[in-house]
Amino acid sequence: MRAFLLIFLLFPTLVTAQEIFTPPRGSEMRRNLMDAMRPHAAWQLGAPIEFVVEDLRVAGDVAYASLSPQRPGGGVIDPALTPMMQRGELDPEAMDGIYIHALYQKSGAVWVALHWSIGATDVWWASPDFCVLFKPVTPEVCY
Repeated sequence: MRAFLLIFLLFPTLVTAQEIFTPPRGSEMRRNLMDAMRPHAAWQLGAPIEFVVEDLRVAGDVAYASLSPQRPGGGVIDPALTPMMQRGELDPEAMDGIYIHALYQKSGAVWVALHWSIGATDVWWASPDFCVLFKPVTPEVCY
């Protein structure tokens, strides 16, 4: 017990750090993460949607994704023709493309896209409120 306590005090990151990894293409975890984001993207951008994964990180029960949505087969999505624009929810001039950033948490056996954005012009996931839970997958913005 003393040895464990000494290791914990001297090297706390060895005990508490969670390893970041990227689920490989074709894996069930990667599919589940994309499927958790797909209904949100389809509601805003119209269906069908597929994602080009720019960045995907998982550590324990949290994940971060940076995604480029497209139509199946690589079709470009015109923001002006999307449901979010038709509903007047977003202004294409106030967006940085249609890139998606998402923070996920696993609930039981299911991944849930808890916080996400389309076309964000800032790094909203660097907020201390988000960093409390998601720092393991966003260490470069959470100090």
